[in-house]
Amino acid sequence: MVYGRIPLELAMPKNKRNEAPASTASTRPGIYACGTDTVNSILKAALHILIEEGAAAFTLRRIASECGLQLGNVSRHFPRKEMLIQVLLEELLEPSEGLVERNIRKAGMSAEEALTLIIEGSLDEIKTKRMTRLFTELWAMANHNEVVAERVKSLYHYVHQLIAEFVVQLNPKLSADDAYTVSLFISASIEGTTMLAGFGKPWRSLMPQLKGLATKSLIHLVKTVTPAELQALTLKS
Repeated sequence: MVYGRIPLELAMPKNKRNEAPASTASTRPGIYACGTDTVNSILKAALHILIEEGAAAFTLRRIASECGLQLGNVSRHFPRKEMLIQVLLEELLEPSEGLVERNIRKAGMSAEEALTLIIEGSLDEIKTKRMTRLFTELWAMANHNEVVAERVKSLYHYVHQLIAEFVVQLNPKLSADDAYTVSLFISASIEGTTMLAGFGKPWRSLMPQLKGLATKSLIHLVKTVTPAELQALTLKS
């Protein structure tokens, strides 16, 4: 997540998520409160499998093997792997709670500074092995699993709303719907870079130039696009 994928330090606050917070073991779906150490071991193994071996290997049996547990011990906490994905995403985002407020709003950043931080930070994250592989595998799982697809969709929806907030500030002529459309384009532009210039990808060495071009062009677009132009594009489609 977003962000396309905004960096984790700007990720979704708990009160914007559909599910219960993950900070307390007793609130995690399918998890016994007494199993904190075991749960942490399962989550660590699950993340490792997803990044290093991919969605095809992401089974409760393989995760149990990775963390040295019996399958029954894993399934007692997570009867379905969809539950594991849900909590895994929560755990990845949990440490960043509140940093949006501290790093952007309370820091008094302008809308342009905030958007620049989101765009550049997202592209920096894409360069890492964890983010390139994690989100690529999540997309693959989402193609075949409605529960995972819904979780990924909710994350991106929040990110698009966050970006749209700054789009409107930078270009007040845009309606909320127009700003959301522009934010979706920004997200798609960032996400497309993953497959071409993410970790281990053919054009990774060009990421500094791509980041500069993306920031310059996307900020310019936000400042100059008009409702009439968006409407005209809608009529052409």
